[in-house]
Amino acid sequence: MVFPFSFGSKRKQHGNVIAVDLGARTTKAVLLQPQGEVWALCRYALLDAPIFDKHISPELLADHLKSVVKALATDAKYVTLSVGLDATVVRQLELPNIPIEEMRMVLKNNTRGYLQQDLPHHVFDCHVFPPRPGVAGKAVENLKYPSVAKSKVLVVAARQKLVDDYQSAVKAAGLTVDYIVPGLIGPINAFEMALPEVYANESVALVDIGFRHTVVCVLDRGELVLTRVVNVGGDHLTAGLAEAMRISYAEAEGIKIAMAPESQSILELQVLPLGQELRASLNFFEHQHDRPVTQVYVSGGSARSEMILDILRPILMVDCTRWNPTRFLQISLPEHQAKELEQVGSQLGVAVGAALVAL
Repeated sequence: MVFPFSFGSKRKQHGNVIAVDLGARTTKAVLLQPQGEVWALCRYALLDAPIFDKHISPELLADHLKSVVKALATDAKYVTLSVGLDATVVRQLELPNIPIEEMRMVLKNNTRGYLQQDLPHHVFDCHVFPPRPGVAGKAVENLKYPSVAKSKVLVVAARQKLVDDYQSAVKAAGLTVDYIVPGLIGPINAFEMALPEVYANESVALVDIGFRHTVVCVLDRGELVLTRVVNVGGDHLTAGLAEAMRISYAEAEGIKIAMAPESQSILELQVLPLGQELRASLNFFEHQHDRPVTQVYVSGGSARSEMILDILRPILMVDCTRWNPTRFLQISLPEHQAKELEQVGSQLGVAVGAALVAL
């Protein structure tokens, strides 16, 4: 599902592609290069995110992007950035089949009616989901567009100032904005390429456990039918473990990933609220569509913990599997990164999915 969010560079031929996922705690970045008929993962980088109060300044972001490019050891100039959950509004709507430019204007002029909140000084973009074969759009009455069929549309809004600041930072770093994309769709893009048969034929849930939030997206035979943000992330799990065991945050993070048996019962208490919220999301889909979710695919930093997956399985009543968003790419990494890819690959879903927009 290619879904660019404004301001593409519109270059006709693509060389190397840099994609950056600006996480709350860790910035993840990938460098992709064309190699014949395929794309190769040539470098990745995981860096501590900059510390800032509420909103990152263009100057601080520019310095950080320079560090990212240095870590990727590349002279590539085009970069795609993901916009985080805290900075975007994402909704699924039904809108008339009108040009995308007109959809943006309709949303901008009536955010209260369509998005149930006022969003002044925001920029909007839309992705129209193609109808399934044999499924026609519903005719609707509309004063401006009488008897126009409706389509399912994914709508994203972000503050204009944030987009402008991102552009300024990229320019100050000596780079060029290729695309800006909502981070929520990164794992979906990567999953479609990594597991195309599952994507096209099954009902599955993608669960991305971030630092502050967890995002669940339910895909039904290639169609995104549900998105939800749960306010429980890896930070909540680690902090709760540290408090309960009376140890440091760093020690708790290590225990969370390393599957220490003595911590399992304590970790279960931290994971339970997350599991219950995820199960509620699956229940909603299954009741609405009369289809079971057959598999849950988990990504993000906390997906490295087999213990967390073991705890989630009985709560969700469906198998949970960590998946690798890079599996469809040719791997041309330096030796040390190639060895670590199995461990860190699940953290690269947003960055890899954002890179696909620019390919």
